[in-house]
Amino acid sequence: MILRSDQPMDDEGDRGGDGDEGILLAQFDAHWMTRALEQAHEAATADEVPVGAVIIRDGDLIASASNQRESLHDPTAHAEMIAITQAAASIEDWRLERCTLYVTLEPCLMCAGAILQSRIPRIVFGASDPKGGAVTSLYRVLEDTRLNHQCLVTSGVMAEAAGRILTDFFASKRAMGKK
Repeated sequence: MILRSDQPMDDEGDRGGDGDEGILLAQFDAHWMTRALEQAHEAATADEVPVGAVIIRDGDLIASASNQRESLHDPTAHAEMIAITQAAASIEDWRLERCTLYVTLEPCLMCAGAILQSRIPRIVFGASDPKGGAVTSLYRVLEDTRLNHQCLVTSGVMAEAAGRILTDFFASKRAMGKK
């Protein structure tokens, strides 16, 4: 099921939870997305595409990462992939069944596959990716019932801030004559 942060609220001022529970979840999501945005800013400072991710388990931060493709010379070094590896090491289990992944940009096909393989039950992302998103934009991999696992997805959390950091990063690249 896909929930959007811009979904209309019901009569109780909620986007899908019961009363205060939905409001608390929105605040919780905003808190952790802020932490993911901090990771994205670190990536931009390191001249990496500014995407950040954090993974929470039972309300505790167990992983945080940013894109590192340039610094590691690794096409798979997306923020989500690194965070999933860190989280699995942290709990010493590849099954991240009690976790939530927060990521500033809609995951690509590779990352969506890793999310499914690690059994993460919920992801929250900020900006949509119309050119490479595999959650809501180009594909809907995480809700495909033909697969053995699906995820609850909340999209659009702090989407403006997440999109702005990407827009600013690529604008500065173009201004310097880089791709």
